[in-house]
Amino acid sequence: MEDAVAAARLGTILRHLCPRTGAAALTTFPTSAQIASVKHPMEFHYTLDNNLLTPEQRHFYDENGYLLIKNLVSGEDIESFRNEFAKICKKEVQVPGLIIMRDVAIAKSEFVPDQKAVTKIQDFQEDEELFRYCTMPQILKYVECFTGPNIMAMHTMLINKPPDSGKKSSRHPMHQDLHYFPFRPADLIVCSWTAMERIDRSNGCLVVLPGTHKGSLKQHDYPDWEGGVNKMYHGVSDYNKNLPRVHLVMEKGDTVFFHPLLIHGSGMNRTQGFRKAISCHYASADCHYIEVKGTSQENIEKEVVEIAQRKYGVSTPITLKDTWMIRGRLVKGERTNL
Repeated sequence: MEDAVAAARLGTILRHLCPRTGAAALTTFPTSAQIASVKHPMEFHYTLDNNLLTPEQRHFYDENGYLLIKNLVSGEDIESFRNEFAKICKKEVQVPGLIIMRDVAIAKSEFVPDQKAVTKIQDFQEDEELFRYCTMPQILKYVECFTGPNIMAMHTMLINKPPDSGKKSSRHPMHQDLHYFPFRPADLIVCSWTAMERIDRSNGCLVVLPGTHKGSLKQHDYPDWEGGVNKMYHGVSDYNKNLPRVHLVMEKGDTVFFHPLLIHGSGMNRTQGFRKAISCHYASADCHYIEVKGTSQENIEKEVVEIAQRKYGVSTPITLKDTWMIRGRLVKGERTNL
């Protein structure tokens, strides 16, 4: 009997040390840090060699399109970002160029009575405290593994997923971030996304489809959801819904880096609290802008340009490229092109 118990324990340990390959292993071992041994190629396509990432981590990102780093941002910094967000919601701080988004369904505001909940703030590059996130050395050293030494902070967000109203509007459809970006190449773009509290399936964690970063940019449109969809929450029109999914459970301060072609989204927030995360999309300053007219991105250009013209009272013709050029900020190295 004792021999049987010992054998069972040994089998469990060996399974952890030598995880199986395939979809099941992806679900069980969602971070490279949990993979003890993998066979990796001599060359990697999606990361650069700067002696920070291990071969196992580089292989994991190559195969899956994301990499989760535990406890990268301190609790003290997270609380500072949370306090700044509260000041913005209470209108104690005015930030030039900031976009404030509210839930399409009636949801109680976290800070201001009789207002719809603020679900997201975007373009906080003019807010010194929040933008500090984008310049943190511990973030940038990982970003450099994907972009190289000349780094632009292109898109900033603090996501405040509200308790769902019952209409499922707190969901975010499955999408690819590259749909919103008129610059290339995609492989020199990366997102850092940091949990500001524990995030799991109950409050709407990120859901990723591992390996989809190897595909192409797909057509995006508003999903036909009965409860409505928040503004600019476009989703992939057609993808294989049988692909294995990974729900990224993250603790406060954990940070996931992911490729702009990775198909991802998030579920409903079924709790009574607001779920927060802060993120920045980075691109190599060596990237270049593209023309999106006549492509699948033409619909997002039209929507973004209309919002920009309305917000800033611009009457002259502008393009999606123009809206991005004014937002980008150099955070490391030289501004060579973007």
